[in-house]
Amino acid sequence: MNMGHERTPSPETEQYRSLQILHELANDDSLTQRDLSSRLGIALGLVNSYIKNLVKKGYITVKAIPTKRYAYYLTPSGFTEKTRLTYHMLQDYTNIYRQARKNLQTLFGELLEQGVKTVVFAGTDEVAEIAYLTLQESNLKLAGVVDMENLGATFFGNKVMPIQAIGQLTYDRIVVTSFLKREALYKELLKNGINKKIIQTVTTI
Repeated sequence: MNMGHERTPSPETEQYRSLQILHELANDDSLTQRDLSSRLGIALGLVNSYIKNLVKKGYITVKAIPTKRYAYYLTPSGFTEKTRLTYHMLQDYTNIYRQARKNLQTLFGELLEQGVKTVVFAGTDEVAEIAYLTLQESNLKLAGVVDMENLGATFFGNKVMPIQAIGQLTYDRIVVTSFLKREALYKELLKNGINKKIIQTVTTI
């Protein structure tokens, strides 16, 4: 489906993003909110909202450090919550996989009916892997893969290119193949002059 505006995050999305923030801070407590915004591909204001919520729940503590910055540390409860969310995510993955497969099969079928022959994937997370496997069952061809990160890596034989280089590819449609970075990728595609009418997104949960 086409995506015309940013949606209010679902409870599932909030859980995944909270887990991402806890994971990033557990690995590097020197990260700023701007760093988190860049790494997760979500708005700075949204990161601030998640941080405040995690602090309120007692999962993160905030300490002022020199250079007028703040450091964020996971509390014991924060590490426990990180473990709980990870376990919950693994339990949900089977359901996410099944729903994503179903939605992708429907999307690819609709594209074929419209005469589409080639697609570009935007995003290289787990959704992209599911999309690639589903694509092999259709007559659509993958023209290339772009992303905001993992640049230069290989995705099923395709070199991951920056979105700015998408003009080098020949394609009929772009499929946003990421759940957590869906909004960020969509906005970046528009920023690079891509017509929103040829951008497709897929709901996974």
